[in-house]
Amino acid sequence: RERERERERETERQRERQIDRERDRERDRDRETERDRERQTERETDTERDRQRQRERDRERDRDKMRDRDRETETERERQTETERERQTETERETDRDRERETDRDRERETDRDRERETDRDRERETDRDRERQREKQTDRDRERNRETDRQRQRQRDRETRYC
Repeated sequence: RERERERERETERQRERQIDRERDRERDRDRETERDRERQTERETDTERDRQRQRERDRERDRDKMRDRDRETETERERQTETERERQTETERETDRDRERETDRDRERETDRDRERETDRDRERETDRDRERQREKQTDRDRERNRETDRQRQRQRDRETRYC
C-alpha cells in the first residue's frame, strides 16, 4: 500500500511538473507573441514616420518649385517691363526727333519768308523759340521723371501685393 501511495504521489508530481512545463511553454509563447507584436508595431511606427518625412520632403520640394516658378515669373515680368520701357523710350526719342525735324523745317521756311523783315524781329522770334524749346524740354524731363516715379510706385505696390 505504501508503495502504491508513493507511486500515486510520484505520478501526481509528474503531472504537476508536466502542467508546470506546459504553463511555462504557454507563457513563453505568449511573451514571444507579445514581442512580435511590439516589433511589428515598432516597424509600423517607423514606416509611418518615414512616410511622414517623405511627405514633408515632398511638400518642401513643391514649395521650392513654386518659389522658383514665382521668381522666374517675376524675372520675366521685369524683363518684359524693361523691354516695354525701352520701346517706349525709343518711341519717345523718335517722336522728339520727328518734332525737331519738323520744327527745323518750319524754322527754315519761316526764315526764308522772313528774311526781308527787320533783324530785330528775327532775333526776337528766335529768342521766343529758344524759350519754348527749353520749356518743352523741361516739360519732357518733368514728364519722364513723373513716369519713372509712377513706375517705381507701381513696382512697390506689385511687390507688396505679391508678398502679402
